[in-house]
Amino acid sequence: MAELSRRAVLALGGLAMAGGAGAAEPTAFDFRMESIDGGPLDLGGFRGRPMLVVNTASFCGFTRQYAGLQRLHERFSPRGLLVLGVPSNDFNQESGDARTIKHFCEANYNVTFPMTVPAHVRGAGAAPLFAFLAAKGGGAPRWNFHKYLVGRDGRRVQGFPTATEPDAPALLRAVEAALAAPPTA
Repeated sequence: MAELSRRAVLALGGLAMAGGAGAAEPTAFDFRMESIDGGPLDLGGFRGRPMLVVNTASFCGFTRQYAGLQRLHERFSPRGLLVLGVPSNDFNQESGDARTIKHFCEANYNVTFPMTVPAHVRGAGAAPLFAFLAAKGGGAPRWNFHKYLVGRDGRRVQGFPTATEPDAPALLRAVEAALAAPPTA
């Protein structure tokens, strides 16, 4: 009996990996990160909301974009947008200590949008969420403050390079379009 159960699990796993019947395509909402406030941050709790996921760093020439991300959060979160900051030291410009990062963001930019603990955002060690975003949104971040806009369905992902400011017309149009999309089932 145990051998039968083992084979059934293996067969079902093979179908899911091969995209067989009944296998659901993963979405950005299927991932978890660790919250900078402690504990898990289950993105499934944001299902149906557009997300702007940004790899951040405290000691970068683009760190001032925190202010623009906070303005985006204040302007669009009442309509459903989730801004998610993911600190990363992949470019050697971030502290490794989550408490230090949290204090820096709150003290200097009044950040109130959710953030995660530091994570890798590129390469073989990339957090699974970032591997997904890179595959769907035009590649891995080339620098800090790369932005991925995830649609309500969790499958549509549009990448925006570092130089795209949070208030850039192209990004604002994309956010408006994501918010205007009908809610997913």
